[in-house]
Amino acid sequence: MKNYTITVNGNVYDVTVEEGGAGASAPVARPVAAAPKAAPAAAPKATAPAGGAGSVKLEAKAAGKVFAVEASVGQAVKKGDTVVILEVMKMETPVVAETDGTIASIDVAKGDSVEVGTVLATMN
Repeated sequence: MKNYTITVNGNVYDVTVEEGGAGASAPVARPVAAAPKAAPAAAPKATAPAGGAGSVKLEAKAAGKVFAVEASVGQAVKKGDTVVILEVMKMETPVVAETDGTIASIDVAKGDSVEVGTVLATMN
């Protein structure tokens, strides 16, 4: 038998795994007291291009990778139009305009890794 301590989404579990052949029992997990959470590291701030940033920021709601940039600086967009597509956990996740407006800056490029809260684009 081997004992492991595993943390999943901030929950700590003590797991006992029994080695064996046919008829071996399944692993048993039981929750233990939660470990204190460390303060999250600050995400690097993207700098806006020389044209200036807009007043409305479109931020990443999840960590992932920029799959595609669908809008360009100066483009008029309507509420709900896709501006950037992120790949989050192997799924394409659109980041949409929250209001009607004009794209003031695109702060990421295809292939960039982003964290939660990273500014992807700004609008006016």
